[in-house]
Amino acid sequence: MTRLFSLLFLLFSVVSFAQEDEEVHSIFFEFDKYNLKEEQANAVVAFVSKIDTTRIESIQIFGYCDDRGKDAYNYTLSTNRANTVKNKLIEKGIKSKIIITLEGKGRIMLDEDMQTNVPEARSKNRRVDVVVNFKPIVIEDFKIPGVYSTIKKDRIVGDRIYLDHVLFERGSSQLTYKAKKELDRIALELHKYKNIHFEIQGHVCCTPTFQKEAIDRDTKKRELSTNRAKRVYNYFLMKRISKTRMTYKGYGNTQSLKKGSTLDRRVELLITKNEVVPVEQPKK
Repeated sequence: MTRLFSLLFLLFSVVSFAQEDEEVHSIFFEFDKYNLKEEQANAVVAFVSKIDTTRIESIQIFGYCDDRGKDAYNYTLSTNRANTVKNKLIEKGIKSKIIITLEGKGRIMLDEDMQTNVPEARSKNRRVDVVVNFKPIVIEDFKIPGVYSTIKKDRIVGDRIYLDHVLFERGSSQLTYKAKKELDRIALELHKYKNIHFEIQGHVCCTPTFQKEAIDRDTKKRELSTNRAKRVYNYFLMKRISKTRMTYKGYGNTQSLKKGSTLDRRVELLITKNEVVPVEQPKK
């Protein structure tokens, strides 16, 4: 009993210290304004006060506008919003040298077919996102049951194949050279085990809490996790994996591994069917 308690305590401790390496805080602005009201300034102060500043590696600040107005005007307005927040952070003790990115992104277009409340959607797009990147905490690695880096001989439905190098740049659904090499390896295994069917699952990190999906910087649409999964699907098609064995789906930020933002910008495979292939009996 004592041994079991010790093991449970160790596992709990490992999970508890697996902290995120990135945090996003959003500050919202009134239409056509870039000054901070008192309550907005207080929100920034409260955000700064709860940060462990000894762990901050860098800060990125991105300003946005809603979809109305001309591009040039909105780029200026979004940059002014970002600068306002930067100045407030510095005023509250954040060192300017760790603010490595300050960028006005201009306007965010509405996904009109997905919006039921346009005014509310616009109000959430008039914002600045403060992305705080933390120094990594070294923790003991532990294995997660049912998650593997290769396709096992004794695989079962529900097993997940975590792809070590199929990780994406922020806002991108483009496959890197390392990702393609990893997918080449998995494709060979899929040709070997022709009886398994699987879902390709795309993920993102670091979106504001009210948005489950992120914007793909290539398409400018809020479909990043789906595009990542589709990119892997198309790559497997090119490697002659039958489309009847595959589906793909984007899960947005709903399935974080809680092991840092890099690992959440991923695609993994979920085994959905493991057909038994009949063994040919020798002819008598």
